[in-house]
Amino acid sequence: MYVLRTFIAHQKRITLLNTSIYIAKRYLFSRKKIHAINIISGISMMGVLIGSAALIILLSVFNGLEKVVLGLYSNFSPEIKIEARMGKTFDPNTPYFNTLHKDARLFSFTEVLQDKVLVRYGEKSFIATIKGVGDEFLRNKRLDSTIQDGSFTLHSGGRPMAVIGAIVANDLSVNIHDALSPLQINSPRRGTTVYANPRDEFISRDIAPSGIFSIQQDFDDFVVVPIEFTRELLDEPVNVSAIDLNYKSGTNLATVQTEIEDKVGDLFTVKNRSQQDAELYKVLRGERWAVFMLLTFVLVIAIFNIIGTLTMLVIDKRHDIAVLISLGAGKKLIQGIFFFEGMMIALFGCITGLVLGFVFCILQQHYGFIKLGDKLTVVNAYPIDIKPTDFILVFLTVIVISVIAAGISAQLSVKRLDDIKHDL
Repeated sequence: MYVLRTFIAHQKRITLLNTSIYIAKRYLFSRKKIHAINIISGISMMGVLIGSAALIILLSVFNGLEKVVLGLYSNFSPEIKIEARMGKTFDPNTPYFNTLHKDARLFSFTEVLQDKVLVRYGEKSFIATIKGVGDEFLRNKRLDSTIQDGSFTLHSGGRPMAVIGAIVANDLSVNIHDALSPLQINSPRRGTTVYANPRDEFISRDIAPSGIFSIQQDFDDFVVVPIEFTRELLDEPVNVSAIDLNYKSGTNLATVQTEIEDKVGDLFTVKNRSQQDAELYKVLRGERWAVFMLLTFVLVIAIFNIIGTLTMLVIDKRHDIAVLISLGAGKKLIQGIFFFEGMMIALFGCITGLVLGFVFCILQQHYGFIKLGDKLTVVNAYPIDIKPTDFILVFLTVIVISVIAAGISAQLSVKRLDDIKHDL
């Protein structure tokens, strides 16, 4: 008997659910004639549609911008960077570093020596960061994509050459095609010796520029030169500032980082790309979530308009509710009708908005009809990177907000049920 009663109760719940959904669908997609309430429902649906589409489009744009910025950043920064925990430089000639250099997984092993220097060109001067790199640095073929003018050349005819950042080039008005006007790079001499002539306190070397690169503000004040030139300029014949490591495709970088950290101990820091510029990654992700929260708030307002729509629907359908009550309908059926009505409005608007947002993103990817601006050379149009997780996130956000809004509407629908009964 218990099983039978449970089965009957279950069947009643299914029947109640099906009836609620059927009547709600009839109210939403009535074909007989268009009432004002249908128009209001359509407006609520459009609000959800536009909000969902806007969320997907902007999240995809931020994904694209993040991908472009980090892509440019990765063109110049190594996958793994080893630096001394104390002091500016360290001796790379140790048994472990020599063994690490022979690791078969490595794509490039670059010794780096860098410091602040004074760069002069003609009558102008600029405080820049000089970065001396080994020959393996040029194995990165993506360096060419950062070049605005000239080429990424560090040696020509047996002479060292410099590749300068866009900020340096603009501040000094450098003409890389003028072979008679080299850059003069000055660095203070090490030691405590006092010289009679102040100019003798600096080591000065001339070097011709071969190209201008542009990545982002953090790197565009760099002057990249061969490490031999930097050793002479900084009077640092052995030590280096860092060792930059890049690995072959498919290498597990997390495992590699852990291995190196275990070997070098507490004397060195071992950083992956996200750790090398944690602030950049934090800003990019922070902006993305800030936009998501702002548009979610707009979406909340759009979805909660459904409450007003369903309240008007209750007023418009008082006669229908009265008939249902006379046929034996209870509060659960009436609540179910308006709950599913609200959910249908939200879901139809959300799914349509996701589809339209996806179509817009595909078109922007292929045709780039919305431009960033003529002055930007890295990308001409807003970049797009479509991620399935964004669609899931937006859909779940709409579902949660819709359940709350539809639940409130369902409660309001039976608030005056006693008054409707008196109308029978």
